Amino acid sequence: MSRLSFRSTLLASFLLIAGALAAAAVSGWLSLEALARAIHDGNRKALALNAAARQLGERVTDLERSARQYLVLGDPALAIRFRDALGEASGALAVLESADLGYAESISEWRVTAADIGRHLASAEPTATELVARGAPAPAPPLSESELSSRFSTLVTLSENLAGRVQQDLGRRNGELLAALDHQRDALALQILAALVLAGALAALTAWWLLRPLTRIEQAIAELGESRLGTPIRIGGPVDLRQLGERLDWLRLRLADLEANRNRVLRHVSHELKTPLASLREGVALLGDGVLGRLSAEQREVAGILDHSARALQERIEQLLDYNASQFDARRLDRQPTALLPLLREVASEHQLLAQSRSLSLSVDGDAPIVTADAGKLRIALSNLLANAIAFSPIDGKVRLEIRAQGDDVVIDCFDDGPGVAEDELERIFDPFFQGSRSAHGPLKGSGIGLAIVREFIAAHAGRVRALPTERGAHFRVELPHAE
Repeated sequence: MSRLSFRSTLLASFLLIAGALAAAAVSGWLSLEALARAIHDGNRKALALNAAARQLGERVTDLERSARQYLVLGDPALAIRFRDALGEASGALAVLESADLGYAESISEWRVTAADIGRHLASAEPTATELVARGAPAPAPPLSESELSSRFSTLVTLSENLAGRVQQDLGRRNGELLAALDHQRDALALQILAALVLAGALAALTAWWLLRPLTRIEQAIAELGESRLGTPIRIGGPVDLRQLGERLDWLRLRLADLEANRNRVLRHVSHELKTPLASLREGVALLGDGVLGRLSAEQREVAGILDHSARALQERIEQLLDYNASQFDARRLDRQPTALLPLLREVASEHQLLAQSRSLSLSVDGDAPIVTADAGKLRIALSNLLANAIAFSPIDGKVRLEIRAQGDDVVIDCFDDGPGVAEDELERIFDPFFQGSRSAHGPLKGSGIGLAIVREFIAAHAGRVRALPTERGAHFRVELPHAE
C-alpha cells in the first residue's frame, strides 16, 4: 500500500467500497431469486395437488352413481362410464403419488378397494354367463347393497383423508416458505449491515491514510510561512504525498540556508559600516567643536546635519544588530515554570512613567495558569508589545492588557486607542522595519524592529502573535501553549 499514489488510493478505496456493496446486493438478489423460484414451484405443485384431490373426490361420486345405476338398469354404457371415471381417478392418484408426500399406503388401499368394486361389478354383466358356459373361470359373485355401500364409504373416507393430508402438507409447506422468507430477510439485513460497516471501515481507513499526511503538509507549510525551519518535514501516506514532503523538506533546508546567509550578510555589513561610521562621527564632532578652526553659521548647520544623519545611521545599524541577536537568542531558551500575570504587571510597572508622561491609562486584568517558558525573553517580547501600544496611543488614551486561559493556550490581548493597523497590513506589521501606513501620535516614531522581535520570541515558544482587525485602535493577541 506504501507504493500507491493519492489517485490510486482513492480509486482502490472506491472500488473496494463499491465491491462490498455490490456483493451484498448480488447475494441478496440471488437469495431472493431462489426463494421466489421455490415459492413459484410450490404454488404450482399446490394447485396440481388440490386439483387432483378435488378430482378424486368428484370421481368417487361418479363411480358410485355409475355402479348403482348399472346394477339397477344393466346398461353397458353405465359400465363404460364407470371405467372412464375409474381411469380419471387413477390419473388423479398418479398426481398425488408423484408428490412423494407419504400417500402411497392410502393410494394403494384406494386402488385395491376400487378394483374390488370393479371385479364384483363385472360379475353382473350379461356376458359373464356366456363366459362360464365356454369354460372360463366364473367372476366374483356380485356384492350386496350393504357391501357395495361399505366399499364406496371406504373410497370416500380414503379420498377425504387424502384431501385432508394434502391440505396439511400444503399448509406446512407454506409455513416453511414463510419461515424461509423471514430467515432470508434477516440474512439480507445482516449482509447489508455488514456491507455498510465494511464500507464505513474502508472509508475511515482511506480518510486516515489520506488526510493524515495532508494535515501534516498543511502544518509544514504553516511552519515554513512562520520561519520555523528547525523541524524536519516527514510526510507519510501515498508515494506522491511522501515525495511532496521530501520537496517541502528540501525547501525548508533551502530557506534555512538563505535565512542564515541573510543574517550573516546583515551582521557583516553592520560591522563593516560601524567602523567608518565611528570615524565619520568623530570627524563631525571635531568640526563641531572647532578643533580644526572656527566654523561659520552655515558650516555649523551643515555639521549639525551631518551629525544628526550619522547618529540616525548608527541607530539603524544597532537595530539591525539587535534584530539579528534576537533571532539567534530565540533559538536558545531557558524554560522555567513562569506565572504570566505577575510578569505582565512587572512589565506594565516598568512602562508606567512613560505612560504617565503621555497621560495614558494603563491596566492589567485577568488570570492564567503557569506556563513553561523563558521569562527573560517573554519579558522582552511583552515589553516591546506594550511600548508599541504606548507609542501609538493618543494623549489621555487607554492601554489595556488582558490575560486568560483558552483551551490549551494562554491568550494575552493588548488594546490601545491609536490609529490601528490597516487590514491589508495585519500580516506585514510584524516584518522587520515595516512601520505601517498609519503614523504614531506625537513625536515618537518606532523603528519597525520591536514587533518583529515579539514574533521571533513568541514563535520560539511554539506560540503565535497576530494583529486582529478592529473598528478603533489596535488589537494584538499573543497565544502561548501551557501544560496542566
